[in-house]
Amino acid sequence: MDVHGTVAEGFEPVREAFARNFEVLGERGAAVAVYRHGRRVVDLWGGTKDVDGTEPWRRGTAQVVRSATKGVAAAVLLLLHQRGELDLDAPVGAYWPRFKAHGKDRVLVRHVLNHRAGLPVLDRPLTPAEALDPLRGPEAVAAQAPAWQPGTDHGYHALTYGWLLDELVRRVTGRGTGEWIAAEIAAPLGLDLWLGLPAAEEAAGRAGRVGRVDGPEPASGVLRARPKRSVTEAYQDPESLTRRAFAAITPFPDQNDPAYRAAALPATNGIATADGLARFYAALIGEVGGVRLFDPATVELARAEESAGPDRVLVVGTRFGLGYMLHGSASPFLGPGSFGHPGRGGALGFADPETGIALGYVTNGLRKTVTADPRAQALVRGVRAALGN
Repeated sequence: MDVHGTVAEGFEPVREAFARNFEVLGERGAAVAVYRHGRRVVDLWGGTKDVDGTEPWRRGTAQVVRSATKGVAAAVLLLLHQRGELDLDAPVGAYWPRFKAHGKDRVLVRHVLNHRAGLPVLDRPLTPAEALDPLRGPEAVAAQAPAWQPGTDHGYHALTYGWLLDELVRRVTGRGTGEWIAAEIAAPLGLDLWLGLPAAEEAAGRAGRVGRVDGPEPASGVLRARPKRSVTEAYQDPESLTRRAFAAITPFPDQNDPAYRAAALPATNGIATADGLARFYAALIGEVGGVRLFDPATVELARAEESAGPDRVLVVGTRFGLGYMLHGSASPFLGPGSFGHPGRGGALGFADPETGIALGYVTNGLRKTVTADPRAQALVRGVRAALGN
């Protein structure tokens, strides 16, 4: 496998890990970018643009990053708070009166970001066509009764997170989250990152095709890691919060459909290059090309623990700040102060203020992993080795 791109001196372990992902872990096409203190130190890509194709991946190839979108979308609410336009401790109903139904008057804005709103499921899942309508998702969560008393526990809002966040952004700014990101984040930073892929970018073939891939079989004599029985049972039980949370859109849309890629679902369908994702996180914790997004106080809001322990949806223990997963066993990042978000199946973006590191990884080969994909984790270990840790 030919690996293209560059690494700064000392970051060769990341190149080695990236190449090994193709050789050992079944990677089809991928890219990784790393910034340190606002300067790009890793920019690598390889394989094919499409998971089922032969056209080579090129610098600038973008992919659907699934739930890694959540970390980008969360920045919108935190930036609105930073600008004094949104109160994180205000009830959601103060901005969105119809949301108060069924006892949701006690759901705070911060509960949307820390997954404590109690709204991970819909009693009636949306169809793909309904999900792409920017009005239907918010209408559904506004009419939904909470699965637990808001604020008392946490559980991953896999799909409903996007509708909750998007309607708040619309109520405060008059713009959808995708429009806000394009104007206030992507344009100033020059990011190849979209929530709602523009028609011109679709026509130019910027985004590759994604698809499911299987990981390699373990070598002889190596024990296969199996998920805990409780996790397996939760995904198999159609009545569990786990199954119902991921089935809030049924059936799930074709992620390669231009209509899906053109829509703006802040929980799931962001499209980015590895550099776009890494540069975004670099600008959260420092200056990149003269632009910094978060001030130091907002960085602390993003990574201060808000939720921790057994997750009522993912079943395993998870940690969340405001809008971001935090370093832990379910989603290991670089260190205790790191914050970011993985995408189900592989993608990863995060920042580590202590080392000044920001990483973006995108792939067209989606695996069964929800948080800690072995390919992404190999790259994190490569960064750790480069830093001498």
